[in-house]
Amino acid sequence: MPRTKYGKCELCERTISLTFHHLIPKKMHRRTHFRKAHNKEALNSGINICRRCHSGLHRLYDEMTLAKQFSTLEQLRSDSAVVRHCAWVAKQKS
Repeated sequence: MPRTKYGKCELCERTISLTFHHLIPKKMHRRTHFRKAHNKEALNSGINICRRCHSGLHRLYDEMTLAKQFSTLEQLRSDSAVVRHCAWVAKQKS
């Protein structure tokens, strides 16, 4: 079941309806590498972001790349492609 709420997007900072983004995508949770490297709490951790930012992340990177290279909010915020996308999203109407 999708986790949705209203608030400030952790990427573009717009106040809007939010979706939950798993920092390690759920598709990767069953893989041995991720089960051994992370506990259940880490696998289920995530951030609340707007639909446009969420869709943008998944268009920019596949699940494996997100899981291995962007498993923290800081890593996402420091990526130039994500920064460009979120800057564009921030200028959009709700």
